[in-house]
Amino acid sequence: MTRLILVRHGETEWNRQLRFQGQVDVPLNATGHEQALRVARRLADGDPVHRVVSSDLVRARQTADPLAELLARRGLPDPVAIAGLREQSFGIVDGMSVDEIKRRHPAAWNAWIDYRADYAFEGGESTRHFHARVMAALRALVLAHPGETVVAVTHGGVLDMVWRSARALSLDGPRVTHIPNGGVNRVQVYVDVDPHRLDILDWADIAHLDGMPPQPVYDQARLAQIRQRV
Repeated sequence: MTRLILVRHGETEWNRQLRFQGQVDVPLNATGHEQALRVARRLADGDPVHRVVSSDLVRARQTADPLAELLARRGLPDPVAIAGLREQSFGIVDGMSVDEIKRRHPAAWNAWIDYRADYAFEGGESTRHFHARVMAALRALVLAHPGETVVAVTHGGVLDMVWRSARALSLDGPRVTHIPNGGVNRVQVYVDVDPHRLDILDWADIAHLDGMPPQPVYDQARLAQIRQRV
């Protein structure tokens, strides 16, 4: 059995502005750094952790660093950056807000909010391709660390793929689960039985973020409903 503690990176200014960050290397803002510190204190005081990994994008690495520093005092190795845990690439719209995409790429935006698994913005990844990449990275991770607890700091889109896989949901359709910045999500994998199966133990735990400012929310389900009414 391998346990994954999956953490969404802390907040960035682009999160606050509801921009499509994709694979652009955007650093944490002050709130994000505070979230990272709180995640570190929470997890360092919890169950023993054997390894810390993260996406190779800076916002994920900056979120992982405070925890890695605390655990280094207990002899854990330095965190490992894994490109397979990157956010989905949105190609030509990476870095744009919703209003900018609507104005500059209206046809692409209208296609995007149909939420079809095989659609991709020009130069970007389809959800199906993204899902395959993410699940391959996670399978490799659990097979490399059987019987261990691994903290993986990653992105909202990656966590959506995990949720859909664990709940056997379609890759079509909008995101239906809450994935807050700095949230902690616990998943269990019985490696010897089925390394493809993910059992969710806990999801969107933000008790350690109590008292912090409300988070920005990009609500895909609401956008899909608006689309249906037009």
